[in-house]
Amino acid sequence: MAARPSLAYFPSDAALLDSSGLPWGVAVTPFSPVDERGSAPATGEEGHLIPRCSSCFGYFSTHCSLHRWSWTCPICSEDNDLSADAAARYARDGSHDPPELRSAFVDLLLPDEEGDAAAVTTPVYVAAVDLSSSEEFLELVKSALLAALEALSPGSLFGILTYSSKIGLYDVQGPIPIVKNVFIPPDSDGTILVDLKDVMPFHSFLAPVDTCKDSIAQALETLKPVSSWEMAATASQVQDHASHHTRGFGVALDALVNYLSVEYETTFELARIFVFLSGPPNYGPGQLDTPGSHGDHNTSKVVDSDHTQLPEQTIFYKNLAASAVQAGVCVDLFAITNEYTDLNSLKVLSVESGGSLFLYSNTDESTLPQDIYKMLSRPYAFGCVLRLRTSSEFKIADSYGHFFPDPQYMHVQHINCCDSFASYTYEFEFEKGSQFLRKSRPPILQIAFKYTTIVHHGDTSDVSNSGSRSKFSLQRRLRVRTIQYNTTANIWDLYDFVDPDVVLTILVHQVILASLNDVVEARLWLHDWLAIFIAQYNKAYKSVRPADTGVSDIDVDFSNCSQLQPLARLVFAFLVSPLLQVQDQHIHPDYQTYLQCLFSALEPASVRQAICPTLTSYSSPDTEAEVHQSLSRSVITSERPIFLLDAYTDLLVYYLPTASTSIPFPPPRDCLLRSTVDKLKQERNLTPRLVFIHGAHDDTTTFEKYLLEDRALDGTLLAGTTGFRSFLEEVRSRVAEFGI
Repeated sequence: MAARPSLAYFPSDAALLDSSGLPWGVAVTPFSPVDERGSAPATGEEGHLIPRCSSCFGYFSTHCSLHRWSWTCPICSEDNDLSADAAARYARDGSHDPPELRSAFVDLLLPDEEGDAAAVTTPVYVAAVDLSSSEEFLELVKSALLAALEALSPGSLFGILTYSSKIGLYDVQGPIPIVKNVFIPPDSDGTILVDLKDVMPFHSFLAPVDTCKDSIAQALETLKPVSSWEMAATASQVQDHASHHTRGFGVALDALVNYLSVEYETTFELARIFVFLSGPPNYGPGQLDTPGSHGDHNTSKVVDSDHTQLPEQTIFYKNLAASAVQAGVCVDLFAITNEYTDLNSLKVLSVESGGSLFLYSNTDESTLPQDIYKMLSRPYAFGCVLRLRTSSEFKIADSYGHFFPDPQYMHVQHINCCDSFASYTYEFEFEKGSQFLRKSRPPILQIAFKYTTIVHHGDTSDVSNSGSRSKFSLQRRLRVRTIQYNTTANIWDLYDFVDPDVVLTILVHQVILASLNDVVEARLWLHDWLAIFIAQYNKAYKSVRPADTGVSDIDVDFSNCSQLQPLARLVFAFLVSPLLQVQDQHIHPDYQTYLQCLFSALEPASVRQAICPTLTSYSSPDTEAEVHQSLSRSVITSERPIFLLDAYTDLLVYYLPTASTSIPFPPPRDCLLRSTVDKLKQERNLTPRLVFIHGAHDDTTTFEKYLLEDRALDGTLLAGTTGFRSFLEEVRSRVAEFGI
């Protein structure tokens, strides 16, 4: 469990916080196996025995004042009695101390509700494949699902469903794969006339991966695009069918969730649905009206005159997401299309169910097989409950992330599915009239994360026997971390120990939320925030340097504080990012939705990498030269002929046009540069696209678009290298208008 605060020293009072101009909060990655310093938690059993405060319900930790028969809660200062058993448990005897006495970061096993034995379960995975697509689309999906089968644990259950104007269920457990179809009625209701459980029994639909892998692969080979006669049969029910396939996505997914819900808490505790989509839903419930549905593929028309993306067209998918959560289903959505699909209406499916949203603009450069393999290879938790508690002087003002809030308790978040990369961000504010007094107890933050994992016990039985399905058991665990922070009454301590990555993460969440209403207003707010912050910074440092009155003397480079120096560049990079561009015909609206979902789930270091890439130069494929702070043509010199640009989703290896012909292109597999690229690809939660560009004969546009400091605020590439400096001069003028 990693927790990174924006301010390592907490401000002593609200006035100091306001004068600093910085956001105050923390980014939490609850399922990370280690904390932000790389330390693992103390582990053990008997998590249900940890005492809880009778007032705030916080958990006992090493930060408590412990007495023989009582303990004092560090969060609310309440005195709590210890039972005789608890007192005996905490009688100190060195190495036999329970985990909560050895560390402020613990991960403990909770007993099953019906006893100490772990409940038996089976991992369930279902692929929902769009047949209203192309051969290339289906070939890519087949490759991805074959990769998924290699990543799944033996004994997992796997099912295949297809959808178009009908729903197909596959039984792969016989000599040959069998598909049974249910037609989606063309009326406005679109409800199928028979439940899927009546079409195919659940035990026939879901096949064990270890014994049926070859049969599943054989079934995948039978997937074909909807034939011309099938399209003609339904052409009268779909407008402009000559240019559009029939895609009954909404009703198919709704029927699948209902189908799975029958087995929830019997066969499985979490089922994951991989939905592969090649275009907008246009048939039955949940159909979306997109420009392409009328033969117009001009995606710029999805932005209205107020510079906002069109709102969600229907509540169908929000209701479906709620149903998925209730049924223990997580939906991962993979859109492989360049056609406008209105992901803004569909994203709630993945966001609220704990899944992921992926967008691939074409099949040729798609990393779908690698991404789905990565997703299924790493551990995940489900049925999660996340709760932050703070000491009485401050509180949570806002929270951000892919969760759904508890309807009854404030600041309790439910997370259907969570992996080690998923991050959640919180903003703090002072309670009215409160402050951290010099002689009072330091501020405390306690993070409690209750979750369930599936434990694979290996080959405990013959795989040919149905007992192979009991290779898995559930573990309910409780992870608690209690953190004590120092406070300061000195504004320079706030500045000197700020974490710019967390500040950027908070700003990203705020701006994404604001951009849903008006992108232009969100941009202006971010621009003003930086100007006001620089004004506050200059006010603070007037007391340590001679007072200056000229506009040119306003410090926009944070020359007195190295920790703050990246902030202006990060804000500029965010302003010129595709996420905040308005009515740019080169930026697909669905791509902006994808970026919203991506940025709002990343931990701070990844957010920074995605918004402001890293540029590293190499003297040769085996010799790294320098990591550059600037993203500008000014750093491109012939002394270092090779550059590696890491933009999180893209990795670009660029050779100068003047690079010696003796330097091999592309770089050889066994060189330092390639090993660095491989390491970056391995560490990511998704697979970055790798592109090799030689300036002498390749198109360099892809590389140049990432030279952010050479761009204007509207994203256009400037002739000179003045974009970022011009921006700072404009900010300097605005600061002068505000007054220092």
